[in-house]
Amino acid sequence: MDASELRYDDLVDRVEVLYYDRQYRAAADLVDAESDGLEAWAAELAHLKACLLGVSGDADGALQVLREASAAGGWWRSTILTEDDDLAGLQDRPEFQELVRVSETRVTDDPAPPVIDLPDQAAVGVVVALHGAGQTASHARRDWGGVLEHGYALVCVQSSRRMSPMYRTWPDRDQAAADIAAALTEAQATAGLPVVAAGFSAGGRAAVDWALTGRPVPVAGVLAMAPALRDLPAGAMPLSPATIWIGAEDDLLATVEGSADQLKGFTIERIPGLGHAFPADFADRLAAVL
Repeated sequence: MDASELRYDDLVDRVEVLYYDRQYRAAADLVDAESDGLEAWAAELAHLKACLLGVSGDADGALQVLREASAAGGWWRSTILTEDDDLAGLQDRPEFQELVRVSETRVTDDPAPPVIDLPDQAAVGVVVALHGAGQTASHARRDWGGVLEHGYALVCVQSSRRMSPMYRTWPDRDQAAADIAAALTEAQATAGLPVVAAGFSAGGRAAVDWALTGRPVPVAGVLAMAPALRDLPAGAMPLSPATIWIGAEDDLLATVEGSADQLKGFTIERIPGLGHAFPADFADRLAAVL
């Protein structure tokens, strides 16, 4: 991860704290103050600021921010704009509807090569890691790199589905399977090794879906950190390990616990005091299951 990516992540984290504290104007001012050097994320930051203005009641300001970003070439998939409660005050405006239409004409997906790391010794298996929403393969490499110490190769897959120029996620099972298959094809050095599906948040959901369906290839096990589970696919595969970690303070906990009956054979570990994030002792937790 380069310095600008780290700066962007830090800014989003700080804005999120202010958002949940309902300090919307302060958060919007912070976006303005810290945006220099983050031009690659201009569309994402414009959407973030528009949401902050929208939820604060400034629909005019929110629309102006989006229109300026659109005029500069920015775009967002329509659902990003039309299904966000923070932008509810814009939905009936003709100017906003036109912005959504123009934005959809610019939407493109963008396949990217995986990030592949091999352990110092002969690999005993391969962990295929899927990043969270809004992240990239470099985030997965940072978060799951501990598997290398246990003799596993690491293949970090980057989703081809873009919701805006820099925001990638995993909303579609077929597309996720195609991205994973392409990454495995590139990772020839790991061919023939047992595969463990892994992922965080939206990537955790995609990893669980993959493990339960065996698409694009059957896996030996699955490791999911804070998976954003939705409707789980029918069927099940014998899996080992099969572990889900979830913070006790994570908003997704209720969904994970509500899916327990469909996750036969899974161990669900609830981590006290943790929100939607990796725990500080994640390397130790990996070691315990690998």
